[in-house]
Amino acid sequence: MEKITVLGAGSWGTALAMVLADNGHDVRLWAHRHELIEEINKNKRNERYLPGIELPANITGFSGIHEALEGIQYVVLAVPTKAIREVLHQAQTSLQQSVTIIHVSKGIEPDSLLRISEIIRDSMPKEKLNDVVVLSGPSHAEEVSLRQPTTLTASSENMNAAEKVQDLFMNHHFRVYTNPDVIGVEIGGALKNIIALAAGITDGLGYGDNAKAALITRGLTEIARLGSAMGANPLTFSGLTGIGDLIVTCTSVHSRNWRAGNLLGKGHKLDEVLENMGMVVEGVRTTKAAYQLSEKYEVKMPITAALYDVLFHQKPPKEAVDVLMARVKTHEMEDLVNIMDDKSFLK
Repeated sequence: MEKITVLGAGSWGTALAMVLADNGHDVRLWAHRHELIEEINKNKRNERYLPGIELPANITGFSGIHEALEGIQYVVLAVPTKAIREVLHQAQTSLQQSVTIIHVSKGIEPDSLLRISEIIRDSMPKEKLNDVVVLSGPSHAEEVSLRQPTTLTASSENMNAAEKVQDLFMNHHFRVYTNPDVIGVEIGGALKNIIALAAGITDGLGYGDNAKAALITRGLTEIARLGSAMGANPLTFSGLTGIGDLIVTCTSVHSRNWRAGNLLGKGHKLDEVLENMGMVVEGVRTTKAAYQLSEKYEVKMPITAALYDVLFHQKPPKEAVDVLMARVKTHEMEDLVNIMDDKSFLK
């Protein structure tokens, strides 16, 4: 049994707390909202984020971060990307010991263009940080909370740390693989939200399966194109944190990014969509960051560029799709040929 604190009691943080509790760990679930913590402790419920789900008895809610972090060995960071620096600032002032941080958020910080593991290392003193592990893959909190079969990937520069996280989470309904490619795992998890927004837009416009299949396929090409330029192993994008996460996020009504895109495709304004969602839509901020990364690395990302124009330049969604369809003809395997000619990822 380990003492583990989950920072963030949204749907995903709560679902992961349930997995850890099922495995017999002493789990502390932190949120700044007192009424939410009171509901968790008194009723073993989190009705706002996981309605109808009973939480295990060995999950204890905390609204004070100092108490939540006292004497623990592992921190699961389950807050939106934009809140990570603020939460880690609170955490580092409370920690008296070094910890391993397991982050489960999916995004890239605009302007700084840092991946989440880089934000963590930039925000935490070295003496309070043992390792950083990414836990990512195709997963909906709603299904995890129902203990339906789910498979994720743990990734770290320290594979011993990744394997420890694998042991912490793995059980008969929650399977975890390991992968040393942190860049690829984080880029795949972040950029799939962009393609999910675009998939929602095509559905909102009334387009069919042909359009969505093309979008997912070419979207994966963009993800692999940028990821490879940043140093990722392109093979990672054929795995759980690449095509796996992309499929589940682009095709499910559970996906908040798909739902947001669907509303945009139906003619709703971005501000209206974000206000009505009730939860953070990571793909919006990530679109800005990915657009900036495409310029930095001089990588062509036409879907990302089209979505950037829709989100930040108010281009009508149908007009953006028309621009994509009218692009200059090219060879489908061009990127694959370039990657395979490089072969540096095999070294």
